[in-house]
Amino acid sequence: MKEDRLLRIGVLGAGQIAQAAHFEACVKARNADLHAICDVAEDLLARAAAAFQPRRTFASYDAMLADRDVEAVIVATADAFHVEAAIAALQAGKHVLCEKPLATSVEDAELLKETVERTGRVLHVGHMKRYDGAIEAAKDFIDREIGGLLALKAWYCDSTHRYAMTDAVQPVIARSAGARRPAGNPKADRQRYLMLAHGSHLVDMARFLGAGIEAVEARWRESFGAHCWFVDVSFSSGAFGHLDLTIPVRMDWHEGFQVYGENGSVIAKIFNPWYLKSSEVDIFREQTATWSRPLAADGHFFRRQVEGFADAVLHGRKVPAATAEDGVASVRAMVAISRSVQTGQPVDLAMVTGAV
Repeated sequence: MKEDRLLRIGVLGAGQIAQAAHFEACVKARNADLHAICDVAEDLLARAAAAFQPRRTFASYDAMLADRDVEAVIVATADAFHVEAAIAALQAGKHVLCEKPLATSVEDAELLKETVERTGRVLHVGHMKRYDGAIEAAKDFIDREIGGLLALKAWYCDSTHRYAMTDAVQPVIARSAGARRPAGNPKADRQRYLMLAHGSHLVDMARFLGAGIEAVEARWRESFGAHCWFVDVSFSSGAFGHLDLTIPVRMDWHEGFQVYGENGSVIAKIFNPWYLKSSEVDIFREQTATWSRPLAADGHFFRRQVEGFADAVLHGRKVPAATAEDGVASVRAMVAISRSVQTGQPVDLAMVTGAV
């Protein structure tokens, strides 16, 4: 049921992620309104308007930003356009929910963070798995009960069968020859593309659960079309970490984490995100020698992400969202992993500059 006060959101981009996630999330959110959709492709805009019925549509981003009724923008464009679009929205006085990754270089991420600080607007990064209720329960246990953190292992392994699975549950995605695309082909450099598209999720999950990453040492190989990164992580707490990014594995979707602490442990299985199914998280408490598993029945983390964004904007509530600072840290970590692969040496995140 909708609340009385709704955050009026304009979505920039009517492509795949907007069609599959953001439009529906805004329509279903208890505290948000899909006020506007903007896209230069007239056919995509017309189809999105017919399906989701925003109050207004725009072919010009400047025109949408000039609309005083638009209070916030979801940036649902290609990675290359995130920074430019988010900065324009912030400077126009809008709050921003930006798809991940926040940027493709440390310098651009820092520039965006500085703009957030200067404008005083809210910016969240689209790491929607932070709104998985079972993962939130794991985070709460780690923060409140686990005590000292010994080690964290996390893995993100996309499957060769991913598209057969997602085609069964996703809506039919409309394409357009008129859609705005980055120069060149962002997917041509497969190593870079996979790190930005999927590694950003893995890095953010490690940071969300294990806190700051200080240094990484990474190995990478490509064989029979599969890319594999094994990354040793040094957390600021002193805990050990290990990240496994492998795409694609010859098996089902394989994502999750294990956390070992002073007063217990956590084991999690994370499902293909398009199933909208909360993770299976098992929490072990040493004091009682018992396991518990939160149900987390509401698995629509895209909708919950929009609701958290609106709660932060309208009421200043604390939510588990990734902020601009988190976005910068994730970009630093991805660049550091890439540098470590190139040099064969450990890399301190504080020394990292440049692009992924």
